[in-house]
Amino acid sequence: MVDCVHAGEQLVVVLYVRNIKESSDFYEGLGFEITRDEGTFMELRWEKTLLFLEERGDAPPPDSNPVGNMRIMVPNVDHYWALSKSIGAVVIRPIETRYYGLRDFTIAGPDGLGLRFATRLQDLPSEVEENG
Repeated sequence: MVDCVHAGEQLVVVLYVRNIKESSDFYEGLGFEITRDEGTFMELRWEKTLLFLEERGDAPPPDSNPVGNMRIMVPNVDHYWALSKSIGAVVIRPIETRYYGLRDFTIAGPDGLGLRFATRLQDLPSEVEENG
C-alpha cells in the first residue's frame, strides 16, 4: 500500500464535544498544542499526530466509562501521572508497570475518550522500572 498522506495525518480522531473551550483547555494542559482554532473546530497536535475537536450542541454527555482510549507515548510517564493528578483527571487505570512492556496509566478525557500515557520499560530509568 502506498502512503497517500503523511503518517500523522492518516488516521485522525475527531471528537464531538459539548464545550470546545473546556475540552481544548484539558488537552492543552496535558501538552497538546492548538495548531488551528476556528471557534467551533480545533486542530490539536501531539508531536506529528493530530486530534480534532468539533463543538456540537447536540453532542451527548460522555459516558462515565470511556468507549476506548488513545495511547500517547511519552519519555517520562511518571511526569504525566503527576500532571494528570494535579489537574484532577479521573483515573481509569492507575500507573503501573505492565506485563506487555509498558509503564502506563489511563485517565478519562472530558468527552468520552480515555487517554493512556505510556513509556516503554526499556526507556525508563532503572529505579522507576524496579519500583513499579
